[in-house]
Amino acid sequence: MFEALFQGLTALAQPIPIGWLVLGVVLGVWGGALPGVGGPAQLAVLLPFAMLMEPVNAIAFLIGVTTVGNTGNTFTSVLVAVPGGSGAQATVLDGYPMARNGEARRALSAAFMVSMLGGIIGALILFGSIPVMKAIVRSFGSPELFMFTIWGLSMIGTMSAGAPLKGLSAAVLGVLLSTVGQDIKSGVIRFDVDHPYLWDGISVVLISLSIFAIPEMIALAARKGRVAEVSELGTTGLWEGIKDAFRHKWLVLRSAAIGTWVGILPGLGSDVADWFAYASAKQTERNTENFGKGDVRGVIAPESSNNAKEGGALLTTLAFGIPGSTSMALLLIAFVGVGLNPGPEMLEGELHYIMMIVVALVLSQILASGICWAMVKPAAYVCFFPFYILVPLIVGLTFLSAFAAHFSIIDIFALLILSLFGYLMKVTGWPRAPIVLGFVLGQKVELYLWLSVARYDMDWIWRPGVMILGALVAFTLLWPVWKARRAALAPQAAE
Repeated sequence: MFEALFQGLTALAQPIPIGWLVLGVVLGVWGGALPGVGGPAQLAVLLPFAMLMEPVNAIAFLIGVTTVGNTGNTFTSVLVAVPGGSGAQATVLDGYPMARNGEARRALSAAFMVSMLGGIIGALILFGSIPVMKAIVRSFGSPELFMFTIWGLSMIGTMSAGAPLKGLSAAVLGVLLSTVGQDIKSGVIRFDVDHPYLWDGISVVLISLSIFAIPEMIALAARKGRVAEVSELGTTGLWEGIKDAFRHKWLVLRSAAIGTWVGILPGLGSDVADWFAYASAKQTERNTENFGKGDVRGVIAPESSNNAKEGGALLTTLAFGIPGSTSMALLLIAFVGVGLNPGPEMLEGELHYIMMIVVALVLSQILASGICWAMVKPAAYVCFFPFYILVPLIVGLTFLSAFAAHFSIIDIFALLILSLFGYLMKVTGWPRAPIVLGFVLGQKVELYLWLSVARYDMDWIWRPGVMILGALVAFTLLWPVWKARRAALAPQAAE
């Protein structure tokens, strides 16, 4: 492995591959910072050009484009509550309140630092796990994946600001919304209200924009102010954010490990790694009463996770030829197009290419964070734009992102209807994050349950992995109840 690592490093450390890597990182950061531009859409546009390159140059360019979008999309998530992508949705919960408190620079700096650290940790886990992960991944069947998604849903109670029943109810609504459209198993059209637009279901882009972006812009316009409620940007935010990353180093490590593991599981990591890390942080950290109000740990956890998952997703894509997301599927197509053979053959005869990808992943995380740090100060001034400038710009960008979901004008009407619902949830105090997580996990829950019953009948319940995950689900649901009861009894004991 170390010989292959040296070969990969030597091949990558040439002027032309490094130049392609830098270009890929710049495009990836730019695409991530503009909602609706980055991710699979950007990769699909660049794919034909990359497939004409030499393998080394294609690897450098595509890894740069694919793995840094979550770093770039932190800008809009923190500054204007517009999730730049699926990996930045949880960042909105504390990042935007920090911006409103005048700590935008601190939030962004902490996010970029832990994104870099998380990405490097994910790359190191990718490097160290290649010899041992094959058996572990193969031991996870549909029953274990079903319980894993149920575990994710059970974490919703920890994100619901003292209202776990409201959170679970919102999650159920999100699951129900995910069932709209054609059932991929039977072909039956569900809840389409006799309109072809809903045959493909509701886009997760519309859900996230309507739940977070538009309601916050309505609230900003209503109070006729700015994002930040203080008059100064502050001078210590940049270094304070870097210190936060090392101050909460164990949280960074835990969240990066969660992101890598979720990324390894095919079909899970692309959308939920940041939610899992956020929920875990809120459940395990001390003094979490400020989560959702501007706690830097609420930024550190998801941002550590969403870049670390790239290492896990690359592991299954390269070692087993199983892409865990749309981006990884496109990356797999590109690698095959330039002559690589992802899968067991790559582990045997092309290991130096895997090592090259590991090195490119590390370098791309460092470059992306450096580029974003250079943009922190000017970007943070967005918080001081008056509402009559900022709101039209963000709403226009949001409409453009919504239109990109299906390239239909009906996307705009759907966004407006869902945004009204999101705003009503905001003003009535209902937690909004569980709807997004329930929507993301809904189709996976349904699919894995159907596969488990079809393959094992009801015997899958007694599989050891299912029972272990079931115990984790029970613990996750009961832990907040126990903490709340203990807090309620504490004053009585003092008397």
